[in-house]
Amino acid sequence: MIVCHIRYELDPFKRDAFETYAKAWLTLIPACGGALIGYFLPHEGTNYEAHAMIGFETLAAYENYRACLRNDPQCVANFEFAQREKFILKEERTFLKQVTA
Repeated sequence: MIVCHIRYELDPFKRDAFETYAKAWLTLIPACGGALIGYFLPHEGTNYEAHAMIGFETLAAYENYRACLRNDPQCVANFEFAQREKFILKEERTFLKQVTA
Protein backbone atom coordinates (compact mmCIF):
# COMPACT_ATOMS: atom_id res chain seq x y z
CA MET A 1 0.00 0.00 0.00
CA ILE A 2 1.06 3.57 -0.74
CA VAL A 3 -0.03 6.25 1.71
CA CYS A 4 -0.47 9.85 0.69
CA HIS A 5 0.41 11.93 3.75
CA ILE A 6 -0.88 15.51 3.55
CA ARG A 7 0.53 18.08 5.95
CA TYR A 8 -1.56 21.22 6.31
CA GLU A 9 -0.67 24.56 7.81
CA LEU A 10 -3.90 26.11 9.06
CA ASP A 11 -5.13 29.44 10.24
CA PRO A 12 -5.32 28.48 13.94
CA PHE A 13 -8.42 30.63 14.36
CA LYS A 14 -10.28 28.61 11.70
CA ARG A 15 -9.75 25.07 13.00
CA ASP A 16 -13.51 24.48 13.15
CA ALA A 17 -13.77 25.17 9.41
CA PHE A 18 -10.99 22.65 8.75
CA GLU A 19 -12.81 20.07 10.87
CA THR A 20 -15.96 20.60 8.77
CA TYR A 21 -13.86 20.23 5.61
CA ALA A 22 -12.22 17.03 6.88
CA LYS A 23 -15.52 15.43 7.93
CA ALA A 24 -16.93 16.02 4.43
CA TRP A 25 -14.22 13.72 3.05
CA LEU A 26 -15.37 10.76 5.19
CA THR A 27 -17.65 9.49 2.42
CA LEU A 28 -16.18 11.30 -0.59
CA ILE A 29 -12.67 9.84 -0.40
CA PRO A 30 -13.83 6.19 -0.30
CA ALA A 31 -16.35 6.89 -3.09
CA CYS A 32 -13.43 8.04 -5.26
CA GLY A 33 -11.26 5.00 -4.45
CA GLY A 34 -9.09 6.16 -1.54
CA ALA A 35 -8.76 4.30 1.76
CA LEU A 36 -9.11 7.09 4.30
CA ILE A 37 -6.84 6.44 7.27
CA GLY A 38 -7.82 9.71 8.90
CA TYR A 39 -7.62 13.46 9.34
CA PHE A 40 -5.86 14.78 12.42
CA LEU A 41 -6.07 18.18 14.11
CA PRO A 42 -3.58 19.40 16.72
CA HIS A 43 -4.40 18.47 20.28
CA GLU A 44 -1.29 19.61 22.20
CA GLY A 45 1.66 21.67 21.08
CA THR A 46 1.57 23.29 17.66
CA ASN A 47 -1.85 24.83 16.96
CA TYR A 48 -1.58 25.31 13.19
CA GLU A 49 -0.55 21.93 11.79
CA ALA A 50 -2.99 19.21 10.70
CA HIS A 51 -2.50 15.94 8.83
CA ALA A 52 -4.40 13.53 6.61
CA MET A 53 -3.46 10.04 5.47
CA ILE A 54 -5.09 8.21 2.56
CA GLY A 55 -4.07 4.78 1.28
CA PHE A 56 -3.89 3.52 -2.30
CA GLU A 57 -2.87 0.23 -3.86
CA THR A 58 -0.71 1.97 -6.49
CA LEU A 59 0.22 5.43 -7.76
CA ALA A 60 -2.05 4.73 -10.74
CA ALA A 61 -4.94 4.26 -8.29
CA TYR A 62 -4.03 7.64 -6.77
CA GLU A 63 -4.17 9.27 -10.21
CA ASN A 64 -7.63 7.77 -10.83
CA TYR A 65 -8.71 9.06 -7.42
CA ARG A 66 -7.51 12.59 -8.27
CA ALA A 67 -9.49 12.52 -11.53
CA CYS A 68 -12.59 11.47 -9.59
CA LEU A 69 -12.12 14.35 -7.11
CA ARG A 70 -11.92 16.87 -9.96
CA ASN A 71 -15.15 15.59 -11.53
CA ASP A 72 -17.37 14.94 -8.51
CA PRO A 73 -19.66 17.92 -7.68
CA GLN A 74 -19.50 17.29 -3.90
CA CYS A 75 -15.70 17.11 -3.96
CA VAL A 76 -15.50 20.31 -6.01
CA ALA A 77 -17.84 22.01 -3.54
CA ASN A 78 -15.63 20.99 -0.60
CA PHE A 79 -12.50 22.32 -2.35
CA GLU A 80 -14.35 25.57 -3.08
CA PHE A 81 -15.38 25.81 0.59
CA ALA A 82 -11.68 25.60 1.57
CA GLN A 83 -10.70 28.26 -0.96
CA ARG A 84 -13.52 30.57 0.05
CA GLU A 85 -12.89 30.29 3.81
CA LYS A 86 -9.06 30.35 3.48
CA PHE A 87 -8.37 28.12 6.48
CA ILE A 88 -5.65 26.13 4.69
CA LEU A 89 -2.52 28.27 4.36
CA LYS A 90 -0.19 25.61 3.00
CA GLU A 91 -0.46 21.99 1.89
CA GLU A 92 2.33 19.44 1.33
CA ARG A 93 2.01 15.86 0.02
CA THR A 94 4.42 13.02 0.70
CA PHE A 95 3.97 9.47 -0.54
CA LEU A 96 4.95 6.76 1.92
CA LYS A 97 5.30 3.01 1.54
CA GLN A 98 3.57 1.04 4.28
CA VAL A 99 5.93 -1.54 5.77
CA THR A 100 3.88 -2.64 8.81
CA ALA A 101 0.18 -2.96 9.49
